[in-house]
Amino acid sequence: MSHRRLPIKVMWGGVKLGLKTSKQVEAAYEGIQSAVKQKYPHAVIDGVSVQKMARPGTEVIIGMTKDSQFGPVLMFGLGGILVELLKDVSFRIVPLEKKDAQEMIREIKGYPILEGFRGMEPVDVSVLEEILLKLSRFVDENPAIKELDLNPIFAYRDGAVAADARVILEENAVTL
Repeated sequence: MSHRRLPIKVMWGGVKLGLKTSKQVEAAYEGIQSAVKQKYPHAVIDGVSVQKMARPGTEVIIGMTKDSQFGPVLMFGLGGILVELLKDVSFRIVPLEKKDAQEMIREIKGYPILEGFRGMEPVDVSVLEEILLKLSRFVDENPAIKELDLNPIFAYRDGAVAADARVILEENAVTL
């Protein structure tokens, strides 16, 4: 029996933000190692990922789940804590057409925030539409995906960056 090493994301103590110096990165690395060893004493740690911190923007969420009758369904809404607080989201069945992506974004009550409500910077909605369409194609081509969340996506006037992603595969999915 072979053992596969799978990457795991440590939710508790595994994310460090706002690091500006190499000493801060080193201290964060040691803290993550310690947190993982405490929580998962037998874990094999192959390393950590260090990434440039995304600049603040308007947070949106794009997610996917499988409905027992309709199959893959995409969700769009305001992200971060707003999705939990407001539950202002829209849904469409995969595969999406351009019109579906446009409607999903514009039908949430929070759409004025994306337009630049009360002096906020407007976001490039066409970029969000393209993300929805690409994710729809990705999900349609990969039936082993059971759930997927991109949250938050920081949306800007000049693009968007997904700061966190979670993918759950079907229990019986064959992966390479």
